[in-house]
Amino acid sequence: MTHLDPPGGHGRPAAPSPSDLDQPADRTSAAAALARCVSVEAAKFAAAHWGRTPLLSRAAELPNPAGFTDLLSPADADELLSRRGLRTPFLRVAKDGQVLPAARYTGGGGAGAEIDDQVLDEKVLQLYADGATLVLQGLHRTWPALIDFTRELSLAVGQPLQVNAYLTPPDSQGFATHYDTHDVFVLQVDGRKHWRIHPPVLPDPLERQPWGGRADEVTATAQGPAALDVVLEPGDALYLPRGWLHSAQAQESSSLHLTVGIRALTRYALVEELLGLAAEDQRLRATLPFGTDVADPDAIEPELTETVEALREWLLRADPAAVATRLRQRAWSASRPAPIRPLAQAAAITALTADTLVMARGGLRWQLVGEGDRVTLRLFDRTISVPAPCEPAVRALLAGPPIRVGDLPGLDTDADRLTLTRRLLREAALTPAQG
Repeated sequence: MTHLDPPGGHGRPAAPSPSDLDQPADRTSAAAALARCVSVEAAKFAAAHWGRTPLLSRAAELPNPAGFTDLLSPADADELLSRRGLRTPFLRVAKDGQVLPAARYTGGGGAGAEIDDQVLDEKVLQLYADGATLVLQGLHRTWPALIDFTRELSLAVGQPLQVNAYLTPPDSQGFATHYDTHDVFVLQVDGRKHWRIHPPVLPDPLERQPWGGRADEVTATAQGPAALDVVLEPGDALYLPRGWLHSAQAQESSSLHLTVGIRALTRYALVEELLGLAAEDQRLRATLPFGTDVADPDAIEPELTETVEALREWLLRADPAAVATRLRQRAWSASRPAPIRPLAQAAAITALTADTLVMARGGLRWQLVGEGDRVTLRLFDRTISVPAPCEPAVRALLAGPPIRVGDLPGLDTDADRLTLTRRLLREAALTPAQG
């Protein structure tokens, strides 16, 4: 286990824990997913490393002796590249620090496929054999093992995630030294890769502050001594907070690693949502005086003073509930719950009886809010309104273990229980319990 002190040593809030609204099974699998990525207890990771310092975790310190090949193996990558009809932007190709045009490795899909951007395996072979790095993107949406793992890890860190895979030929480097604007877990699947890590030139960069705008600083810092110089072996994991400079080069054999990107919300997100709500204040919507020369600092000074004062007064009245609502809409829409099988789900709705066992859709985030004689169930992409007497049954369906429809509390008849359950199955909030 290796970790580094932060360049500034400023304080951070701990990483959020999974919501109390997640099922116990979700919390268990979430903890197990995080344990695969870090060699310290979750509380220590949150306090000492989350958003602060890199953490190197060797395979021997992690719980899965088989490493990460169960998530995506080289054979799985070949399957994606050759037999799954992959299209852009699910593949990106880079060489010597430059991303290659998609036209160099895509083309028509043949008879019956009226598209012209499918990945062509023979072109990919030529580029890879010539030293290019292949980046399989969006695997949290396309590869089953990573769909499940990403959902579980997302619950552990409380943030939306994305997953890319990097396949690099021997002795090759796809990208020059750079920094990311999101935290990452690097999971070495196959081969060996040499990583050089340097402190940030811009701590905690936002997405609107990519490294290209500071290329000279990045290059100069990368020429100095590395904060961490290490070769990742199969099964090793590396956590990097956003902003830390890094470069990676495959060693004597080809390399495959997964990069799990953590699209964490920041305090600036609070600022953005506060400013969005500030449009409700009439003083802040006021038009500037007629004829104001906005290029003249002296002309705008009194207006700036008035605006700052109005903003200060409005911020003192800001409603945390309104901000939380906007943040919920932003965060929940960025993470999807477990996949459902539409045909099997439709069949389950038709076959539903009082003896059927159902359960909440895995990874589902939800809130239940009473509003007079109705209760509103808020999900990641919709809201559902039901009569207030349904509230105990809805909570039993979503907050607990699998439950028999006929055992739902608060409703008088099985007909009412079946009606509610069919509704929530149709809205994809529930799934049939397995087994």
